[in-house]
Amino acid sequence: MRNLVLPAILTLLPLVAAGQSPRVTAPTGFGKPLMAAPVRVATVPRKAAPTIGAARAIVVDYASGRVLYEKNASQRCAVASTQKLLTALCVMDNGNLSRRFTIVKSDTWVVPSKLGILPGEVYSRRSLLGALLVKSGNDVARALARSVAGSETSFAKVMNRKARSLGMRHSNFLNPHGLTAAGQYSTARDMAICARAAYQSATLRGIIKTKAYTFNYSNGRKKRLENTNRILKKLSYCNGMKTGTTKASGRCLISSGTLNGRTAIVVVLGATSSTIWKDSEKLLRWSLERPASR
Repeated sequence: MRNLVLPAILTLLPLVAAGQSPRVTAPTGFGKPLMAAPVRVATVPRKAAPTIGAARAIVVDYASGRVLYEKNASQRCAVASTQKLLTALCVMDNGNLSRRFTIVKSDTWVVPSKLGILPGEVYSRRSLLGALLVKSGNDVARALARSVAGSETSFAKVMNRKARSLGMRHSNFLNPHGLTAAGQYSTARDMAICARAAYQSATLRGIIKTKAYTFNYSNGRKKRLENTNRILKKLSYCNGMKTGTTKASGRCLISSGTLNGRTAIVVVLGATSSTIWKDSEKLLRWSLERPASR
């Protein structure tokens, strides 16, 4: 399926966070509404936003780009594997997902969350893209990066060019998997911009909503991959997106949902194991569980 491109940033929408008055300055990056025809700009839910424990968060209306809620959304931090959404966008931009390539030893030189692919095995980009987003394999991220740019270092340059083109102005990426690296950072706001761009791709939407599937290794071995996003199984209207965890980042989750004619993207960064799922669920429910006419 053809990847849709984020429209050019021609106008900026006002920033309205729950419980706050609109500011004079607007956020960059979210751009104009996605539809060609006029759309009703999403209203902020009438109920006050829930209290969350995470250090940073943002809720964005997908169609209009309007910010419905934020908490320290411009604070730079590690975002762990949530940045694999940007990796996926860069792979999509490079085209030819059917292209097959051979795994080399350097692809496997990475710490856990590994899928266990081995040197000499051959895979298509499409099959590895699924494993990247559903099970978050770091070896898969390295392999895809090498297939696109020749090395992890060169791929980081591709990531940063893509980030700038989307309007992610407060990010710097050094690897495709999100493992902690000095000088690598992003923000909740920038990751919401990335997530909104990823959600536009029908191919990526199909992957990120997958709860589980069987991955076929090239040597005939099979493995059932369960999506790391628990909200997919908790809320029927949740339809993605990506988890992330490191010691530096804390627990992170970008989630999306569609209900009553609205789609929202929720970014929660710097949570704990006991709060990440609750925080994300509360923000999704707050943003979407209201009548379509309101």
